[in-house]
This record gives sequence, structure tokens and C-alpha cells, in this order.
Amino acid sequence: MTRLIVAAGGGGDAVAAAMLDAALYGDHNDPAVILTYAWDRLLIDPLPGPRGSNDFTGLEPITPTVWKVPAEARPIAPAGSTLPRLAAELPHTFALIDPRQGAEGVTRQIEELVTHIQPTTIDLLDVGGDVLARGDEPTLKSPLADSLTLAACGQVNAPIRLLIAGPGLDGELSHEDMRRVIGPVVHTFTAKDVEPVSSVLEWHPSEATGMLAATARGVRGTCEIRDASLPIPLTDESPTVHAVDLDDALSRNELARAVMATATLDEAEALSREICGFSEIDYERNKALWLKEQRAARLNLESALPQLAQFEAEARSRGITHTTFRHLTEALNLHGSQRDDLRQLLINARPEQYAAPLWSITNADSIRAGQTP
Repeated sequence: MTRLIVAAGGGGDAVAAAMLDAALYGDHNDPAVILTYAWDRLLIDPLPGPRGSNDFTGLEPITPTVWKVPAEARPIAPAGSTLPRLAAELPHTFALIDPRQGAEGVTRQIEELVTHIQPTTIDLLDVGGDVLARGDEPTLKSPLADSLTLAACGQVNAPIRLLIAGPGLDGELSHEDMRRVIGPVVHTFTAKDVEPVSSVLEWHPSEATGMLAATARGVRGTCEIRDASLPIPLTDESPTVHAVDLDDALSRNELARAVMATATLDEAEALSREICGFSEIDYERNKALWLKEQRAARLNLESALPQLAQFEAEARSRGITHTTFRHLTEALNLHGSQRDDLRQLLINARPEQYAAPLWSITNADSIRAGQTP
């Protein structure tokens, strides 16, 4: 009864895939194979773009072009990846999407994997829904990975169901756009569904999947994310999973259609610049150069609390109720590598504000600049 879940954008989509597998299928003795990118968006990996099979040691071959990422695998420095740790903490098999040969290569990988494991079901999962973008949306930030997987799945000779979890949580499509496109609800995540990945959420940096889990646990409000201080509504719709016709998604996604015949990642990236007006890997290249020059500030409670109090006061004035630790790290002018330290520092100091895995700012009125608990 092997199942295959393709994580459309990698990163947090792989964690959500593990949630989905437990919630929809619940077969703990036979967990799904999760096919995913190693693309951690500078949060874990200082190198721009996705990692390929040659960026790891310790991978295990599944087919001629598909490699398993076991817990013992290691990214080759200076690269970083969350996949080995996911493999260590979750029972699923994590297989690597390597996009270096464009959509043609990804298609071949999926076809080989399907032939090898003979899955009873194949789901393509995207958290947020940017896989449904046309390409011209002003809020679109990261269409390339999702478009490549959508293009590949559209060419595989097997039935594949497209699922959108947490519509709008990635902040890339408006709720109005999402409502016009998404199909029926197939599941609504609950706190019980989050339990299998609860330990992962304590360290994994994905903002969209973090909000998905928080809303499944009952958190509601408005969460501020990313370096752009984007407000994301956390509503009763946030923990839902919707089915979308894959052909309809392809007809809507211009970039996915364009990259179908690409044989290299460079070709796909050039098409992203042409159709969407940008490449997310270019953004990562520029940000990586900036991060290289950034010096890590000293982190301690005495210095953090005054900055935190100012941030929270300003955020509350904007109607914000929650934020992610990724955004909080940037808002306090800290280096991304200090995110886990900041998280632990604040949770220890103000545990009542931890709305796992988010930070609540609605209970922060008692905090005073410079005051320690």
C-alpha cells in the first residue's frame, strides 16, 4: 500500500506532506514516500537555489535518477539541508527532487519512482497555493519550484491529485484569487494531525507550514511574516486542504506550461525572468551576498526585550496578533543563524506567548523595555 506524495515547493511542503499522510491515510506501519526538493531558502542553506544529488554524501539510490535522503546523509559544506534531520525524526522515506535537468529531469524522476514503488495513490501537495499562480501577481515570490513540479506531474502517465493545504498562507496569492480556483475541501487539519510532526515544528523554519500547524491547533488572528512584514490572516479556512484539478492548474500557470520542455534549471530560471519578471534564485543570490556582509549581533535577554517591546507595540498598531520566529529574527536585526537561539530565549522568558510554533504578541502588554522576568 505504498503512497507517494510530491512536495511541490520543498522545505515546509515536505513537513506538511508528513502531516497529510498521517491525517488522510493513517497507516503508521507503511508511511508514504515523500519526493521533495532540498531547497531551504537561505534559512538553513547559505547557498542560493536548490541542492542536487551531488551536494550530499550518504545518499542511497532508489532508481537511476532518484536518491533517498537517509538520516545519515550530509550536505557537503558550505551547503545545508533540513532533509537528513527530517529523515531522522520522521518515519517516511524522503526522496530528492533534483531539478538540474529542468522539468524533463523531474518528470523522469517521478516516472522512475512511480514504476519502482507502484504507489496506490499519488498526491502533489502545495502549502499556500502559489502553484496556482498565473505568473503576473504582484505578491508572487517563489513560483519556480512549484511550477517545475506541476509541469512534471502534468507529463507523468499516472493519476495525480493536486492538493492545496492552507490556502493563502504563503502570502503569494490573494484570498479572492484562491477562492475562485480551489476545489472542494478534502480535509481540515486538527491538533491531532499535527502531533506526528510536533517535534519537527520546534526547529523547522517554514513559515507557511508553521502557520498551517498553528491554525490546526486553533490559533486565529493575523500573522506577520517574511522580511516584507506581510500580514497573513489566520482563519477557519487556514487549516483546510482542497483538491484542485491538475489540468486546470496547468492551464492557469503560464510558467509551468513554459518550462515543460526545459532540460536545465538555467532554462527554467530564464523563463521565470521572462514570464514573471524575476527569478527567485536571483533574489537568493543577492540576499546571500548581503547576508555574507552582515555581522551577527550579540543576543541576550537584556538587549532583546527592549527591541521586542518596540516591535510588538508597532505590530499591534498594525493589527498583528502573531509572528514567526523567522520574521522576529529579521525584525530584531539578528542573523538568520540566531533564530533558534532567539526562539529558545523568548520561550523561556515568556512561555505564555508561545502559540506553537508562532509567537503571540497579543499578550505582550506586560513586557517593559529592559525588564527581565
